[in-house]
Amino acid sequence: MQNDTLTEKQRSVLKFIYERIRQHQSAPTIREIGEKFGFSSTGTVRDHLRALVTKGYIRVQEGKSRAIELVKEALFQVPVLGRVQAGMPVYAAEDLLGYLNLEQFAFPGPEVFALRVRGESMRDAGIIENDFVLVRKQDHAQAGDIVVALLGEEATVKRLAKKGGGYFLDPANPAFQPIPVTPEVSIIGKVLQVVRDYA
Repeated sequence: MQNDTLTEKQRSVLKFIYERIRQHQSAPTIREIGEKFGFSSTGTVRDHLRALVTKGYIRVQEGKSRAIELVKEALFQVPVLGRVQAGMPVYAAEDLLGYLNLEQFAFPGPEVFALRVRGESMRDAGIIENDFVLVRKQDHAQAGDIVVALLGEEATVKRLAKKGGGYFLDPANPAFQPIPVTPEVSIIGKVLQVVRDYA
């Protein structure tokens, strides 16, 4: 498993390799990668490939022109950083619980992470206990967005709503009450996708 995040150029090279293999069933050559990105020498390409090998995304067989193989178990995974309450807020600690395999969401970007949901306050929005929410880190949102917010050191997932002159974190379950957005409340991300494992 990779331990380091990719640079933007490494991510671009990896994406190019992935797309070539998917479309043509063969990897690009070092020269083709160099031409694609305007690298002046094959040494630059080799440096990027070595970094991708070190970080666990590809394997390279020496002595072959199209010898790049994807390490799929490393390629499509988003870190699960903890749990988020969909009921009463609870303490949120960033604690790596594992990785969520998201092959259908290739290359999600370094600002995307996953949380596992606890509670039923977002039930009527289709977010239930043990779902994963895919979240983009950001400190702002618009009314109607489903967000992850911190209340002090406690985290919750709710829909941001504007009522009268104020904002609220609105549940999607009538058994729960809206939470007023005060200076103590900070948005830490916007929910992009809900992923449910039926296994």
